[in-house]
Amino acid sequence: MVEYSLVVPVYNEEESLRILYGEIIEVAKSLDAKIELIFVDDGSTDSSWSIIESLVQEDERVRGIRFRRNFGKAAALDVGFKSATLPIVMTLDADLQDDPHEIPDFLRLIDSGYDVVSGWKQRRHDPWHKVFPSHIFNWLVSSITGVKLHDHNCGMKCYRREIFDEITLYGELHRFVPVLAAAKGYKIGEKVVNHRARKYGSSKYGFNRFIKGFLDVLSVKFVTGYGQRPQHFLGTVGLTSFTVGAATMLWLAVRWTLARLPFLGFAAYNLSGRPAVVYSAALMLFGAQLLSIGVVAELIVSYQNRKGREYSVKKEIGKPQKDRADASSDKS
Repeated sequence: MVEYSLVVPVYNEEESLRILYGEIIEVAKSLDAKIELIFVDDGSTDSSWSIIESLVQEDERVRGIRFRRNFGKAAALDVGFKSATLPIVMTLDADLQDDPHEIPDFLRLIDSGYDVVSGWKQRRHDPWHKVFPSHIFNWLVSSITGVKLHDHNCGMKCYRREIFDEITLYGELHRFVPVLAAAKGYKIGEKVVNHRARKYGSSKYGFNRFIKGFLDVLSVKFVTGYGQRPQHFLGTVGLTSFTVGAATMLWLAVRWTLARLPFLGFAAYNLSGRPAVVYSAALMLFGAQLLSIGVVAELIVSYQNRKGREYSVKKEIGKPQKDRADASSDKS
């Protein structure tokens, strides 16, 4: 029997919740699947929570989690992932634009060996002022992170649950779970999905999400590339800056000294008022600061590694030597 958890973040979607529930249950019946349906109410101000409560009373497979206020989609997904108990976890939005009838195809791709399958809204039913910036954003994320997906923003994704034992979401990093998982060595796939036109409610996102998204891309790139070795990045930039500043300052000092030796025939050279002095001093200070920040970052990472690990083990075979020794003693 197929077993999967569905995590659905909800924010003021009272008109669509029962319709979405009906479609999800219809798909589960066609698959003869065991499911749990987790609605996470992210501080809705309409009757969304009342509807979730009634669904929980009607169907034991439905669970509800309610935030005290709106904390954002990443927080809603994070608590949903932590609450999921079945081996496969799917996410989809509550606005009915994601089609639950795509679920079987996602499950087949996971069964074929993928660890994460991300949806691709190849044909979008959104206004152009949302579609065009999204294309730019997706190209930028793929270029910077190296994880080539056409649609990092798609809310419909499928994961193996163990991924979330190693990934913590915060801020607005929910759209970058495939990137974070790829950095751990998980296999990432993509599937074209049916994107439906919005019937109820309104979009919860504005243009400012692309600005925040760009800043998050930089954060993700740093975390996945240098999260365990921050000094390699900060130190490289800092050392380069300090070296350029120090070399410029040395050249100025030599030039000034030579001008003070009349027998060498160099023209007078005055350092006062020369921008190169200020720039070289600034480069040295900036480089020294980055180097010191890199040292502090390394100390923080070293402390954190006492509690966690940066690598991801897919499988272990064989018994440790201690277990073999215990087994031998038992036989004797």
